[in-house]
Amino acid sequence: MGLTSQSLEITVVVLAVACVAATVWLWPRLSRNGWRQVLGRLGAIMVTQVAIVSALALAVNANFEFYGNWDELLGNNDQAPASVGQGDGQYATVGNIKGGLVQPAGPQGLDRVTGLPKGPADKVGKVESVRIVGRRTRAINPGFVYLPPQYFQQQFHRQRFPVMVVISGYPGGIMNLAQHLQIPQNAGRLIADGKMQPTVIVMVRPTIAPPRDTECVDVPGGPQAETFFTKDLPDAMKSAYRVGHDPSAWGAFGYSSGGTCSLQLAMRNPKAYTSAVSLSGDYAIKDDLTTGSLFGPGPEGAQREHEHDLLWRLEHLPAPQISALVASSRQGESDYGETMKFIQAAKPPMTIDSIILPHGSHQFGTWRREVVPALEWQSQQLTFPQDTEAATPQKPAPGQARSMPSKDQPPADDKAHKRVEAESPQG
Repeated sequence: MGLTSQSLEITVVVLAVACVAATVWLWPRLSRNGWRQVLGRLGAIMVTQVAIVSALALAVNANFEFYGNWDELLGNNDQAPASVGQGDGQYATVGNIKGGLVQPAGPQGLDRVTGLPKGPADKVGKVESVRIVGRRTRAINPGFVYLPPQYFQQQFHRQRFPVMVVISGYPGGIMNLAQHLQIPQNAGRLIADGKMQPTVIVMVRPTIAPPRDTECVDVPGGPQAETFFTKDLPDAMKSAYRVGHDPSAWGAFGYSSGGTCSLQLAMRNPKAYTSAVSLSGDYAIKDDLTTGSLFGPGPEGAQREHEHDLLWRLEHLPAPQISALVASSRQGESDYGETMKFIQAAKPPMTIDSIILPHGSHQFGTWRREVVPALEWQSQQLTFPQDTEAATPQKPAPGQARSMPSKDQPPADDKAHKRVEAESPQG
């Protein structure tokens, strides 16, 4: 049984309940005097506590995905194989795999998520469970890939689709994106309603070396997380799916640490991602107990840390040609002040929009209010269609190209900043 499988979780919970029941049943016999009874009491307490703690640990891990499999838990990190063929099964089809950079995976918790597409793929779309292999970094990251219905329809068979790379927070995992934020479910509804263009969405976690929080940073002498997200992941997706090759088709999207990553990736690598969505993200990366040393010692390490401070970048470096959406709350979120500073610091050719709620907090209830308008916003930034044939460039269809400032928007000389309406809480 897999480490995150529901069957293992149920089995351990049943064993924990059985241990508690057995301890209660046997306790009168163990309460007598004698060294055997004392050892029996100690053994019963120990076994019961281990069973309960194991059940709780499995439940927490299944929800937050600290470890995706037994090898990660035991420290047996796999090395990327050269090639893996197409597999069979409900979760094992990823199209034409070239070089094994996208590999079929087991459910990875996907079987516990409700509301996913059911039916013909060309009518409702499809969500696939995969492992993404880094050609350069040798990292292997679990992921879910959402393919819209149009991906399977004949009239789009020559088209490359835009891509959203949606990144979870830390220490959460891809299950949070599918279960709590319902990224594929919301995208499917928006596409069906014509509020979002057909888009391939790849859902990943921010760390490539769990349990360490790599924060999408290339660590000197350590995990190369930025390289994975800006080079390995795009290469892997392009090798397995019909997705856009131009940066105008790529956007990063995330909440909490994933939002921090999204802004960092786009601002530092505008030739990889031309838009970013950050829900409650930070604007600077700092070392802590979960990250270890991300930048290295000495003046060079200090300079690398400066370069991962986005307010410092906007003050000292040319602004990148990207669009960004940031979200925060006036009351309840500690990053509100930094968010407003970031908005004010943005300058052309960078454009920035915002979702500012009257009140909220750093949790899924807030992010669920923001995720739908954020998906709509990023869809407007991405270019579609992109022809799979490299012969004749095809002009984007009207209304599908990346939007230009309208008469209602400020001119290029001003900070291009507008508000994006978030959904009001229901009930």
